[in-house]
Amino acid sequence: MAKKQDSFYFDNFIACAEDSCRAAEMLKETLEGFQPDSLQGRLDRLHEIEHSADMKKHEVLDRLAKEFIPPIEREDIVSLSQNIDNITDKVEDVMLRVYMNNVREIEPGALKMTDVVIRCCQAVRELLVEFKDFKRSKNLKGLIIRINDLEEESDKLFIQNVRNLYTESGDPIRIIAWRDIFIYLERCADACEHVADVVESVIMKNS
Repeated sequence: MAKKQDSFYFDNFIACAEDSCRAAEMLKETLEGFQPDSLQGRLDRLHEIEHSADMKKHEVLDRLAKEFIPPIEREDIVSLSQNIDNITDKVEDVMLRVYMNNVREIEPGALKMTDVVIRCCQAVRELLVEFKDFKRSKNLKGLIIRINDLEEESDKLFIQNVRNLYTESGDPIRIIAWRDIFIYLERCADACEHVADVVESVIMKNS
């Protein structure tokens, strides 16, 4: 278990991952019950979550600047904090593209990719709960593998969804808009994998 004075960092990582999960769930709810006229309001609510995650990241960096001996290397704390925050940023980017591209109807493939994003975010949260006790945990490796597998699943869905756009649609505006959105959905899964990569690196350094 992390020492009491070190728990701040690990608890902050978990809290930021919870923000990512909340953001992903809001994205799913928005796409499933899509109402274009209410999109601006939901985008504002999602931005509040993203802002909350940003504030937590700044709290970590402010604390780290004053810390004499952090629980893990400083650059790892910075990298992990930034990469967790990036997940929420990428989820918000998806909703922004839906708004900016003036989407009026949701592609079924987007819902499948969003489900994978949610599972990725949940796995990251589980990973960071375990990471708090990383020197003793026996579950970290399995969680890292799960996140890698989910990222590969997202890659496959991305390829299939983009191909479907070009083979099934004759509307160039639809193709351009949704290809953009699919790219950003895939980046959400990439961001989750980046967190897992940093955690794996920390484990290797401290083995």
